[in-house]
Amino acid sequence: MAKRRLVLTFPPSLVNKPVTYHLVKDYHLVVNILRARVTPEEEGKLVIDLEGSSDALNKGIEYLQKIGVHIQPLARDVVWRKERCTHCTACITICPTGALSVDRESWEVRFDKEKCIACELCIPACPYQAMEILL
Repeated sequence: MAKRRLVLTFPPSLVNKPVTYHLVKDYHLVVNILRARVTPEEEGKLVIDLEGSSDALNKGIEYLQKIGVHIQPLARDVVWRKERCTHCTACITICPTGALSVDRESWEVRFDKEKCIACELCIPACPYQAMEILL
């Protein structure tokens, strides 16, 4: 199974169309919406994980491009600088996905990169600058 994390930008004409439905039904892809900003009659953005066979993934992406969806890989990566972290937990409550959590036995902060959607809320929350964005 191949997996891609993508940012999809929809023109206003596609916002009301069942685009993700077709990715699931026609291309047998698993679509995990990580972040969405979709408003009728305005440009829409989705940050998604797409998972499926390499062939299905390529065909699904080709379909998106054909109908006018702008696609780009999620270029930003959030990095946890463990050596800077004092485990104060200031970042835990701000993280919407649970990518930042606390181990209840050791009381240390943990970072699960797979759950991170690069929302950047943790960046200003960390007083020790242990969270950074790589471009």
